[in-house]
Amino acid sequence: MSTTFAGVLFAGSLVLALAVVYRPLGDYMYRVYSGVRHSRPERLIYRLIGVKPDVEQTWGVYARSVLAFSAVSILFLYGFQRLQNHLMLSLGFKPVMTHQAWNTAISFTTNTNWQSYSGESTMGHLVQMAGLAVQNFVSAAVGIAVAIALVRGFARKRTEHLGNFWVDLVRGSLRILLPLAALSAIVLIAGGAVQNFHDPHTIQTLAGTKQSITGGPVASQEAIKELGTNGGGFYNANSAHPFENPTTWTNWFEILLLLVISFSLPRTFGRMVGSNKQGYAIVSVMASLAIVSMTLIMSFQLTHHGTVPTAIGSSMEGVETRFGVANSATFADATTLTSTGAVNSFHDSYTSLGGMMALFNMMLGEVAPGGTGSGLYGMLILAVITVFVAGLMVGRTPEYLGKKISSREIKFAATYFLITPICVLVGTAFAMALPGERAGMLNGGPHGLSEVLYAFTSASNNNGSAFAGITVNTAWYDTALGLAMVFGRFLPIIFALALAGSLARQGHTPASEGTLPTHRPQFVGMVAGVTVILVALTFLPALALGPLAEGIH
Repeated sequence: MSTTFAGVLFAGSLVLALAVVYRPLGDYMYRVYSGVRHSRPERLIYRLIGVKPDVEQTWGVYARSVLAFSAVSILFLYGFQRLQNHLMLSLGFKPVMTHQAWNTAISFTTNTNWQSYSGESTMGHLVQMAGLAVQNFVSAAVGIAVAIALVRGFARKRTEHLGNFWVDLVRGSLRILLPLAALSAIVLIAGGAVQNFHDPHTIQTLAGTKQSITGGPVASQEAIKELGTNGGGFYNANSAHPFENPTTWTNWFEILLLLVISFSLPRTFGRMVGSNKQGYAIVSVMASLAIVSMTLIMSFQLTHHGTVPTAIGSSMEGVETRFGVANSATFADATTLTSTGAVNSFHDSYTSLGGMMALFNMMLGEVAPGGTGSGLYGMLILAVITVFVAGLMVGRTPEYLGKKISSREIKFAATYFLITPICVLVGTAFAMALPGERAGMLNGGPHGLSEVLYAFTSASNNNGSAFAGITVNTAWYDTALGLAMVFGRFLPIIFALALAGSLARQGHTPASEGTLPTHRPQFVGMVAGVTVILVALTFLPALALGPLAEGIH
């Protein structure tokens, strides 16, 4: 069997599995967020935090709740890291440096999980479990909650209320993420992932080489990570480490977990707005972009020019031999199309055009299928922009799902879209303008620019993966990337919720002969086209100076 054919079978089986899961998981999440009954553990949590679960919130109160919860989480994580030498299970590690603690606290609270450190030699077990792993759940639950609030804006009429953030947060954590992570951890343990508490100085023989390793709750941590909630790895080698990702089939399973929630949420959306066809249209856009992206990145990695790649049939540099080029390229594509950020190969070692695809995936806004929740609300906002453009073309007031898209709504949508490019391009410009920060690049020329561009693209889009060639453990990079994560996470959330509030206040406009059908293939193509064109117009100059210039050279 050829490498290319094996890669196609690997990717094809993932598509089939996602298609099978789409309906039952999407319907389950619909029931979670549409139900009115609260379980006993949930009622206990509401009493402890002083929340009235049956009282709904306006978009402003919902947004303030998101920001307040996230601010407290950042402060808690920062203090946790700074005081870890006084805590049990610290493994004797020193307090995390101030700028690194700031960066890590923001990183995990924003669901970015960017790491400028090696987890196995920096964080004790308690900080990993009670600090970082907790945020793996709740930061992802925040994303889903915001997506559900936006969907309610489309589904409801003449109301100020979008639900209760605290209820959505608790239900997402306890009813969706926690059960899936627990079941997935069992599967990974069966596949050979380690679940233990070893001393950090335990010496293990691995592949004939003695390595100092830190054991820990690796299987459960990995399950959380691959659910699209965490880009950080317990080990510095991330998902290339055999304790985290032992075999080819666990590699397949982890990729499935990267995608499964985000690809199933459109079904939830369709159920909530009362039209499953609308859910199929959104997931079709996501799937179309993902399949094209996966095809391109695999092709660039398998057919790259050059003496050595041509001789061996592919570009093996930086690739774990257990998985091979095709499966590693699929992992890289899935992790950059979502907000997971886990890696099982070094993206810095990818071919120029292969690395460009990883960059481009994040520049799309991670909407194919995107982050846990953030992918859905990002795609819905792109759908709003698409119907607005279509309305301009035919001279009609644009409508989407019975809601008129006026100047107010399109301002929220356009501002949402502009935030991330501003963070990426301004941050990259400052880094390239400062001699000290340019010195952190491993490579010069176009590839060095790509390393810096990748770092700010990953941070601003809350992805968490890295080219791994750039030195970012400095006060400047920790601060700058931390700011990019904050602005790239919370400003879009505010505008998404503002859009939801504006839509919810409207009534419902019945469809007429002039209404653009938003469930047909032409609309799917229009949304995909608008998504790609917007990214191309925004980032093409930067890509031309980086990976494209390197590829031509």
